[in-house]
Amino acid sequence: MKKTFIGAGLMVPLIMAALSCGKLDVVGTGSVKSFDRVLKQIPQAVRPDEMNGGWSLAAPDGGARFIWSKNYAESPLHDVMLEFDAAPFIIAGLDPGKLPEHFACYEGMIMVGTKLGQEELQYKGEATTLASYEQIVKLKRSSIGYHGALDHYGVNLGDGNLFEWAKDMSANDKDIVFVLNPEPFIAAGADPNSIEGWAFAKVTVDDANGKPVEVDKLLKPFNLL
Repeated sequence: MKKTFIGAGLMVPLIMAALSCGKLDVVGTGSVKSFDRVLKQIPQAVRPDEMNGGWSLAAPDGGARFIWSKNYAESPLHDVMLEFDAAPFIIAGLDPGKLPEHFACYEGMIMVGTKLGQEELQYKGEATTLASYEQIVKLKRSSIGYHGALDHYGVNLGDGNLFEWAKDMSANDKDIVFVLNPEPFIAAGADPNSIEGWAFAKVTVDDANGKPVEVDKLLKPFNLL
């Protein structure tokens, strides 16, 4: 039976999990295995994204996508990012022109993300969706996080934005979660409680000293099973 979790703890603390004495990086390895299971669970939602030079995983409602690069040396803007429908935000009062410069607005969509590097990625064989994710684990390990209480892995997209997924989908009712920092949207006029398809909630994160604190997030979770 799936467990039901509420908002607290959805945020993935960005922690390094490599064990001492050269032992296996259990978080990095576990994140690859669980991400592979997510990709296989919703293959119809996973596609090449030529415009952004990588791959995309779309939300079941079509309102958001997680995008990750094939090659950091060729990514036009970001290497990992969220793209989502602007309409619910605009209806809730958002003025897109007031968003910070690191947001991109185009054709009814909003995009936010981060550059991971400028490397020319090298693959053993074909570049695939999973192989491109493995490059993040291999080269940008600090971008991968884990929250043990909820068994969620996640990719840090910068500025408090993340994409998360469950370690074990059979034991979690939030199998993938799109996570946004609400502050830029609030500053640009949006009412965070009125954004259709997104939940405005308190979530628990670790502060700079590793202590749990509650912060506001916009969440778009989905149960895939």
